[in-house]
Amino acid sequence: MAAKYGVENLVPPWKTSLDGFCDALDHACGTGVPDFKQRRDEEDRLSATVYADLPYPENQLVALAHSLLARGVITERELQERLAVVRRRLEA
Repeated sequence: MAAKYGVENLVPPWKTSLDGFCDALDHACGTGVPDFKQRRDEEDRLSATVYADLPYPENQLVALAHSLLARGVITERELQERLAVVRRRLEA
């Protein structure tokens, strides 16, 4: 797809934000957020199974959302609301 549309930077712009978010999660102690090893192990498991058909880094993003939802760090409703805000900004 990148070649079809002439994309030279194969890393999507949101990947930097995802990396920063993951760094922040790594420092969120005692808040129900998985630590680095737990998060990466779960991400690797989900990326290799449930989300194996998604390309990288999309599978990393979806696996992280899955993990945070499953742990109750964010609710599905909160995630939907945040996605709606992002969608509105993109469509503006």
